[in-house]
Amino acid sequence: MGVTRLKRKDRKNKTVSRLEVQFLKLGRNIESGSRSKESPKNQVALNNEILAKLEAGLKK
Repeated sequence: MGVTRLKRKDRKNKTVSRLEVQFLKLGRNIESGSRSKESPKNQVALNNEILAKLEAGLKK
């Protein structure tokens, strides 16, 4: 049996669902003392740090 190509709608759904899972993994709440501690070099952590600095600058 030959390899069948996914229809455009199915390819889109596959990509969207993969990205949703990735987003949920990144956005999960991390508890203190958890073994899945977020790395300080993580892009999400770096973005939060920059946003905190900008907020502090606007409040002055």
